[in-house]
Amino acid sequence: MHTVSTPDVGAEMHALISRLYPICRSITGEGVRETLRQLPIPLEIHEVPSGTKVFDWIVPREWNIRDAWIKDSTGKKIVDFNQLNLHVVSYSLPIRKKMALAELKPHLYTVAGRSEWVPYRTSYYREDWGFCLSEQQLNQFKPDEQYEVLIDSTLQDGSLTYGEYFIKGEEPNEVLISCHVCHPSLANDNLSGISVAVQLAQHLAKAPRRYSYRFLFIPGTIGSITWLAQNESATKRIQHGLVLTCLGDAGGITYKKTRRGNAEIDRAVELVLKHSGQPHRTIDFYPYGYDERQYCSPGFNLAVGCLMRSQHGQFPEYHTSADNLDFVHPEFLADSLEKCVAVTDILERNRRYQNLNPKCEPQLGARGLYEGVTAGPERQKHELALLWVLNLSDGEHSLLDIAERSNIPFAIISSAADSLRQADLLKEVQQK
Repeated sequence: MHTVSTPDVGAEMHALISRLYPICRSITGEGVRETLRQLPIPLEIHEVPSGTKVFDWIVPREWNIRDAWIKDSTGKKIVDFNQLNLHVVSYSLPIRKKMALAELKPHLYTVAGRSEWVPYRTSYYREDWGFCLSEQQLNQFKPDEQYEVLIDSTLQDGSLTYGEYFIKGEEPNEVLISCHVCHPSLANDNLSGISVAVQLAQHLAKAPRRYSYRFLFIPGTIGSITWLAQNESATKRIQHGLVLTCLGDAGGITYKKTRRGNAEIDRAVELVLKHSGQPHRTIDFYPYGYDERQYCSPGFNLAVGCLMRSQHGQFPEYHTSADNLDFVHPEFLADSLEKCVAVTDILERNRRYQNLNPKCEPQLGARGLYEGVTAGPERQKHELALLWVLNLSDGEHSLLDIAERSNIPFAIISSAADSLRQADLLKEVQQK
């Protein structure tokens, strides 16, 4: 496996976010389809009809919107969906009506204390309608004035749409990478995960692979539930997984563990973060958040964690218009991608070996593997890694075990194992 080396990869991801940002997405509808059409990977598109039962849920009716606004008594638009698609509560029922502020106000939503920000609100499973606006906009409304309201939307039988990209590896066992495609113009909480997943897929498709990789671009919650319900038998092949979200902001990486708590993916992510030298945080699993809570539900208990930068719900811009194109940065998108690549490298290269010369240390110098005190600092790390790998390669310890115990980066441990294997001092044993 190879690390990401393209210097412009962050700019490429930000450019994709910029193209997708204006599209009005929801859990169903043309916005999701248009988003999937614009992704530069060969997706298989699935349409699941409204009314399909998926465990305890039902695939909802499809929602689409063409226009929405609020006009004052002069006919001036004071809230306009075409200026910002967050202005409409997602899944709003159609309406065209004149009303006083008293009747309209229960349907208006703002961000308290943030006069210029517009919130993101949904009404997926409760039939209603509404508008989101800034406090500055709300302050323009007058109690004695009549307002004309239009939401030109449809809610009717259709389908739930999701995209799937499968990269076949040498083994049938899979790594699942999942991200949500259901939010409108939110750059970090939605589009950053999509952009990192796309680049990771392109990277993995170019390299020899041990595992097969399944990338899911799905609407949140109902999408993962639908996929799991329709692919239950396939879940037995999923060995590791990540949900990707909120990966473009300036915060340090946050990793939410799997329900198992000590799965190989948990250990791989923690090792990458530990040796990154950057601020990071690991939190335990809890049954709220993104689609990891569906993958980790007790009936599946898949080893799927969630990789973020700032944690969802824990940064002020979350689910507001401030989560815009200026909030996500190419350098942080690129850094998030590098972390994902490093994690998949560990999954790909983690092996168990048997030391073929286990009685005392073999003569490494005679094999050109040891320079001793004349070695430079990097060579000394490599030579120490050789000794660790030889000592713990008893058929029971994996390279990840050795990296954790030795406190040596996995890449150095893996390189040492390659050197020893080439010198006929190690043989691979089957993973248990």
